Amino acid sequence: MPLPSFPNFSGLPDFLGPRRLLLDCSTLLDHQVGGGVCGCCGALRPRYKRLVDNIFPEDPEDGLVKANMEKLTFYALSAPEKLDRIGAYLSERLSRDVARHRYGYVCIAMEALDQLLMACHCQSINLFVESFLTMVRKLLEADKPNLQILGTNSFVKFANIEEDTPSYHRSYDFFVSRFSEMCHSSYEDPDIRTKIRMAGIRGLQGVVRKTVNDELQANIWDPQHMDKIVPSLLFNLQQEESAERSPSPGTEKEKESPVELTERCFRELLGRAAYDNIKNAVKPVLMHLDNHSLWEGKTFAVRCFKIIMYSIQTQHSHLVIQQLLGHLDANSKNSARVRAGIVEVISEAAVIEASGSIGPTVLEVFNTLLKQLRLSVDYELTGSYDSFANMGSKVITVHEERQLQESVIKTIGSFANTLPTYQRSEVMLFIIGKIPVPGMYPSLGSANTGVEGSRMIQIMLLKSLLQVTAGFQSTNILTALPTSFLDPLLSFTLMEDAEIRLLVLDILVSIIDRHDNRHKFSPVRIISDISVLKLKVDKCSRQDNLFMKKHSHRLYRHIYLACKEESSVQRHFESLHMLLGLICVELANEEVVVDLIRLALALQDLASTEEALPVYTRCAIHALSAAYLNLISQLTTVPTFCQHVHEVIESRKKIFPFLLPEDVLVESFKIPEKLETVEGEVLFLQSKIAEMLGGSGYNTERLATPYIPQITDEDRLSKRKSIGDTVSLQLEMDSRNSPEKEQRSTAEQITFETLKQAIVDSVNVEELERERRRQVVERFQNAPFEEIAAHCGARASLLQNKLNQIFEITIRPPPSPSGSVGNGHGRTRSIPVYEMNFPDLCVY
Repeated sequence: MPLPSFPNFSGLPDFLGPRRLLLDCSTLLDHQVGGGVCGCCGALRPRYKRLVDNIFPEDPEDGLVKANMEKLTFYALSAPEKLDRIGAYLSERLSRDVARHRYGYVCIAMEALDQLLMACHCQSINLFVESFLTMVRKLLEADKPNLQILGTNSFVKFANIEEDTPSYHRSYDFFVSRFSEMCHSSYEDPDIRTKIRMAGIRGLQGVVRKTVNDELQANIWDPQHMDKIVPSLLFNLQQEESAERSPSPGTEKEKESPVELTERCFRELLGRAAYDNIKNAVKPVLMHLDNHSLWEGKTFAVRCFKIIMYSIQTQHSHLVIQQLLGHLDANSKNSARVRAGIVEVISEAAVIEASGSIGPTVLEVFNTLLKQLRLSVDYELTGSYDSFANMGSKVITVHEERQLQESVIKTIGSFANTLPTYQRSEVMLFIIGKIPVPGMYPSLGSANTGVEGSRMIQIMLLKSLLQVTAGFQSTNILTALPTSFLDPLLSFTLMEDAEIRLLVLDILVSIIDRHDNRHKFSPVRIISDISVLKLKVDKCSRQDNLFMKKHSHRLYRHIYLACKEESSVQRHFESLHMLLGLICVELANEEVVVDLIRLALALQDLASTEEALPVYTRCAIHALSAAYLNLISQLTTVPTFCQHVHEVIESRKKIFPFLLPEDVLVESFKIPEKLETVEGEVLFLQSKIAEMLGGSGYNTERLATPYIPQITDEDRLSKRKSIGDTVSLQLEMDSRNSPEKEQRSTAEQITFETLKQAIVDSVNVEELERERRRQVVERFQNAPFEEIAAHCGARASLLQNKLNQIFEITIRPPPSPSGSVGNGHGRTRSIPVYEMNFPDLCVY
């Protein structure tokens, strides 16, 4: 049989026919794979191969043959069972073209694959997809950036297709690894490097879209995948790309920077995260920030978690907060800058979470933050993170620890502002329970920090409590200030530490002020017309009346005793004036007004008679009393009362101007070196005020009775420099049981005169008690060890003697069964129980 004749396309002479035939065959084989004996015969090839071959032009620059592509698409739709073979054949051609560097035909093959994918949604597409992914993988493995970008673009188009049937065997592990690697590309040309990184980001976005909703796929939220995807996104998120890049004609999406594309992809990833996947998505973020020391800068870490908090579902926000708190605990022994960065992120996340809820771990949040405060104080005072750990290379900076403490306190306030009123009340109780209360808890700091550590922890926790109460507005003061909260809080008003007392006063002011009136009472001054203050005054509610009936006398007593503190300065008296003014405006009824007037007059008497107080303290108390009586007289609207107050103030301006707040409660105060006895027209007269108010319906009997605070044991026990003092109740007991006081005086009979004398001398009793305690403390601090040991031994023997006396009095010997009685010369020996003879009727 003669060989078939071919047209002479080569332009060679006819005598070169065999050579021309060989050339034509080789050209044909470049575009198809042989299939047996008939592999080179086009008419005998399968139809799908011929259709595939026809879409490729002779010159790749001409592009895809669209007419033939339409035929191939129609054939694939008519015979879907051939789709997998079409894909396998296209894959073979593409692999050969890549190997021979015929990149024009590679682009045509990928374009054909894309069109077939978009057109064919049938049950047989799964096998076709396998061929497609094989070709994409081949392109991604190439070392040519253009091929990698081409393969990525095709994969992204495929990711946007919703398949009708699930896939049981498809794997995307390679694509996750390869796209993550492309995100870290370090190609020399910056423009090409940017394109490769953006292709990697889009590829990761496509993988997420394709797998996140397919339950039959490998879980993309597994740590093995998240540990690659998330760091790759964060790496590009922190890159500052230049604004000037070579413009490329394309869509707006292609013009955006890698940072913008990364943020959009990161938000999409987090937005698809379910409840169980939040932790796996956030943990790589924490690890990335740790590994690259990004907590210290704070800016990038805050930005990352703002994206997280705004992207995830609102009801899942508390999971992120939990992970941040756990990470903060894990870094407890890290540098202060790292811990401060984590706390700053927590603070920002809490503000964003305000629209949701912190979840069931509210107290856990505050417990962790308070724990960090205590640890920071320990680190600051001891100078080391852990004496047993190998932390010698880390140097603790006091300044950084102080910044951390301020950051933690700020974060506590941010959390509190997101809580409803009832939860904030619980947090207030929780924090006050962590603060050592006088007479109840011995210390809070570690053994290495001692007294100063306990004091600093008290201050830090009170500052935290102040942050929680900032902006706190409760309609029911009984729930805002329950006994379990008010009792320990008031005990701090008697501490000798001025800073602690000031914090407590500010906390009380913050809670009682429900109409934002506090700033209208500062600075302390005499105002002729208080209408300029524009005070917001509401009628006292039933709950307010119950609160004042229950707690008013304790409030008055602590205010009175707080004024006597010698270490008080201008800021203390301003806070006391603010507290008295708020009580009058927020909680006052007729009975409360009378008691407040009595309290102000009692303070005046204290400053006039207590010569042991410093001159500044006495002048400040007089000024406080004058300013407050001026305020309350105008609130009562009794003209005669106002007139009397005005006359006294005018007299002071002429004679003793240093008894008014304008000269005393200022930074540059003017006071005499010694204050003589104040009397006469410069004092407010209780009898005259009682007469004036009695005519207006006020209780004359109560007004005529001077206010005298009752000094309780609680007050005496609270008078300590710090609750961490080693001498507290024990020294109190030791001093009372010392050998010097072994001989006790007989009990005095309580008469009217005794009670009267006790009331009169109540002020001096406190001073004597303070002096006696000081001597006991000084003895234990300065005395030699032998003297202290002898004292303790005498105390032990004294205790044993007392116990023996008690046993002799209370334990009587059992009576003898014979009923014998002593003969008067001595006691009859008692018969032991085991020697007694009992009647038969008594024995069972």
